[in-house]
Amino acid sequence: MSTPLASRTLQDLGPVAQLRAGHLPRRLVQMTVGLVCYGISLGMMVGGAVGLAPWDVLHSGIATHVPLSLGQVLILASFVVLLAWIPLRERPGLATLANPFVLGLSADATIALLGRVDGPLDRVALMVGGVLLCGFASALYIGAQLGRGPRDGLMTGLARRTGLSLRLVRTGIEVTVVLGGLVLGGIVGVGTLLYALAIGPLTQAMLPFFTVDLGGSASGRDDR
Repeated sequence: MSTPLASRTLQDLGPVAQLRAGHLPRRLVQMTVGLVCYGISLGMMVGGAVGLAPWDVLHSGIATHVPLSLGQVLILASFVVLLAWIPLRERPGLATLANPFVLGLSADATIALLGRVDGPLDRVALMVGGVLLCGFASALYIGAQLGRGPRDGLMTGLARRTGLSLRLVRTGIEVTVVLGGLVLGGIVGVGTLLYALAIGPLTQAMLPFFTVDLGGSASGRDDR
């Protein structure tokens, strides 16, 4: 019998326990598909050109000043963010390391395939579709229980260390990166607002369907 959706929970496992937990082949496939879809969703929002996700506002701003693509900037920025994990004592997982490369490469590939999109309806469709796909992709890769992405870990680590709510910490981080991206010339628009308002509820609504139940096979919360 399958586990009821309501009883499926995300577990805080160390990197070794993540790999020792059950259903690993399924979880690896789910993580990979989720990360690829996440990168495609970012590329779709770039193609729509009516506002990017908050972190991508910063990435696009940086990309205007260096000879790198948005995906390449995303990869480098991810490892800078990971440095903040050290004092926060966040525990990485396979998804933590795969996240920058898969997202960056699939975002760049999508941007190259889409090329220039001029029709206003096409651009809006790309923006809305990108947000929806990102919510689906987030639920897939998070539900695989193979670790957090660099930016998610920054959020959870700061929340744990400061005692503030995840919502407040996430809002503070995203306002900061949007402002930084604006200063650097990043792309801000209605898509940025739609993403900020919708991504949390979308991910939360889909996550129970894609959270892999580890049951009693998951152990070793304290392994490092």
